[in-house]
Amino acid sequence: MVTALYPGTFDPITVGHLDIAERAAALFEKLIIGVYKLPDKNLLFSTDERVALFEEAVKDIPNVEVRVFDGLVVRFAKDIGASVIVRGLRSGTDFEYEFDMTFMNRRLEPDVDVVCLMTSQEYKMFSSSLLKEVARLGGDVQDMVPDGVVKALKNKFE
Repeated sequence: MVTALYPGTFDPITVGHLDIAERAAALFEKLIIGVYKLPDKNLLFSTDERVALFEEAVKDIPNVEVRVFDGLVVRFAKDIGASVIVRGLRSGTDFEYEFDMTFMNRRLEPDVDVVCLMTSQEYKMFSSSLLKEVARLGGDVQDMVPDGVVKALKNKFE
C-alpha cells in the first residue's frame, strides 16, 4: 500500500488545494493531508481551524486523513509511513521552488519521493494569500474556496 503525504499551510484551503487532494487520493491508496503547524507566515486561521476546514472539505473521500505536523516534511513523511510527497504546481515559479526542495528532501530522506501534480487550469491563479486579500476587501471568493471556507473568511473579516 502506497501512502502519500500532501503537506502545506492551507491558510485557507482553496479549490486548487482540494483539486490536488482529490486527484492524489485517486492515485494512492492512502493520502494524508499534512497541515503545517507553525509556518513562518502570518496566519489568518489557527492550526485547529485549518485542520477543521480541510477535514470538512475531504469528508467524503474515504482514503484521506488530515493531520498536523511540525518540523521537516520528509521526517513527517517517514514517521507516518509515506513514501511519496505530493506537491501541486501552478507555475514555473512553483516548479523552480519545488525542484530545489525535492533535491534537498531526497538528500535528507532518499526513500521518500516527490510527485508533482499540475493544477487544473481553472485554478492556476488561486493562491491562499491572494484569496485572503480579496476576501478582506469584500470581494467574492465563493468559487475559489470550499463552502466552509467562505463562511470562515466572512467570520474573520466581519
